[in-house]
Amino acid sequence: MSKPTDNPADPFKKALAEATKVMAHDPDLAVTYTVDPSGLSGDQMRLPQISRRMTRDEVMLARGTADSLALHRRYHNDSTFAKYAPPTGMARQLFESMEIARCEAMGARDMPGTAVNIDAKIENEALGRSFDKITAASDAPLEMAANYLLRHLATGRELPPAAANVMNLWRGFIEQNAGDTLENLQDMLSDQSKFAKFARQIIDELGYGDQLGDDPDDMDEDQQDEAEQQDDEESDPDSTGQDDSEQDESDATPESSQEEQQDSSEAQVSMDDMSDEEMSEDVDMPDGEAPLEPPAPQPISDADPDYLVFNTEFDEEIRAEDLAETAELERLRAYLDQQLEPLKGAVSRLANKLQRRLQAQQNRSWEFDLEEGTLDAGRLARVVANPTTPLSFKVEKDTEFRDTVVTLLLDNSGSMRGRPISIAAICADVLARTLERCNVKVEILGFTTRAWKGGQSREQWLNDGRPQQPGRLNDLRHIIYKSADAPWRRTRPNLGLMMKEGLLKENIDGEALEWAHKRMVARHEARKILMVISDGAPVDDSTLSVNPANYLEKHLRDVIEMVEKRRQVELLAIGIGHDVTRYYERAVTITDVEQLAGAMTEQLASLFDTDPRARARVMGMRNG
Repeated sequence: MSKPTDNPADPFKKALAEATKVMAHDPDLAVTYTVDPSGLSGDQMRLPQISRRMTRDEVMLARGTADSLALHRRYHNDSTFAKYAPPTGMARQLFESMEIARCEAMGARDMPGTAVNIDAKIENEALGRSFDKITAASDAPLEMAANYLLRHLATGRELPPAAANVMNLWRGFIEQNAGDTLENLQDMLSDQSKFAKFARQIIDELGYGDQLGDDPDDMDEDQQDEAEQQDDEESDPDSTGQDDSEQDESDATPESSQEEQQDSSEAQVSMDDMSDEEMSEDVDMPDGEAPLEPPAPQPISDADPDYLVFNTEFDEEIRAEDLAETAELERLRAYLDQQLEPLKGAVSRLANKLQRRLQAQQNRSWEFDLEEGTLDAGRLARVVANPTTPLSFKVEKDTEFRDTVVTLLLDNSGSMRGRPISIAAICADVLARTLERCNVKVEILGFTTRAWKGGQSREQWLNDGRPQQPGRLNDLRHIIYKSADAPWRRTRPNLGLMMKEGLLKENIDGEALEWAHKRMVARHEARKILMVISDGAPVDDSTLSVNPANYLEKHLRDVIEMVEKRRQVELLAIGIGHDVTRYYERAVTITDVEQLAGAMTEQLASLFDTDPRARARVMGMRNG
């Protein structure tokens, strides 16, 4: 067999790689071309694959991606970013997106040729995400709109139509809330620290200030004061008398001494003006310092700042394996399998159906006749017939469900005891195994309380004299049965914990949903799906006995509204025996727990359906 012909794209790839290294100011940067998502990892840069045909779209996408990543490498400082970046949530996404826009705008200003290439990349990404078809701001990602707007204002360039559509849907909202701040954009681009503060101010003005965390500059000032105080203490020479040390300090720093004397005099006058009673009240206050107002406590809930919790000290977030010994988990898992032996056939058939539907889309997403990738066995016959024919390779394109994480949030309340919790456990098990085969990560969480009738929180409330309107009055228990990154085979026994006697108690759905949502938005996957499986409204006798009757239900509605409004996570619910459609926009109610397996697989399969009408038929179901 003769040697395959040279790839005509190789000279272009080599030239682009060298130009990218120069632009990034990093001669050690390793540039590769791959079907994996583009990005930077350490000293490795991944760019989109270029076929031997070298179509214009392929070339422009590769050049635009290379320019964007190289500019990020050149103008971005990781330590500065880490210092100012919000920890999680929409604030984090906005901050990251605006930093990308800053680096690209810097490149467009210093190297105008990069702007055209990056426009091609933006257009490809926007069309790939169907931004041109969005008609409502609620369906458009706010973080991308902020990215596009900042780049447009910084460079003066018109955006590709699909990207401009997203920008225009949010532009009025952004300029109405942060228009005055945006006027200073040009002065901030060159300095990443100034821009980071600028971005944090915009995020606050857009209504996500609660997600920013502590001000890093305030923390730095505190650290600097501590360091200076420590240096002063270490630099004081050993002396035998107070007068000598004071004389030395006066000789060494006369200006400092005068300032200290002035401050001391002002403090003395202030002290003289105070009454004896006032002085006795402030006796513990350091000299020369004014009393500080205590910082306002952070709200318990992002969805409802007025939602109260009497005491969070006794709440716990715990892994399933920490609630039982390994031997007990194995025994409970065996019991679970035994309980559901009659249903295994039906559940397995539904799992296979789900897997076939996902893999059918996967099999339709291949590119053929490439120079690199997986050897295309279907085209080997022509190589045998004509040995001069080069080998043909294929690569699998990214599909919608590849970069996805699914969280199953299971109600572990006492009303789920018996067959409902058994069905929920086995279905979660089967779905985790099935989706893992299709490269979809799955997280399984459960929620209940640590005790009936309030637990330690209620005891403390009684000891404190039963204050009025205490808020949530029970000890939460949030259980992690399987984290998204843990393989199913290692966590399989954990689901047996749901069979443990005494585990299932009260259910406070609102806080559990908000907990699961926060875990999801912190993940890097592009698509996030949260499925709640519950058998009714939140119930906690201890809380409801001393608060309004709709206290927990109102909070649940507020959390659902927040999740659905922010649209960072796709939320759906399955109610077992009770109607949950009054809470969730996307919900199915089943009357027989044996229907749960089918409902779960159909709901998940519909989310990945390429036919929007088919998806709407299932997601629009209001009753099962």
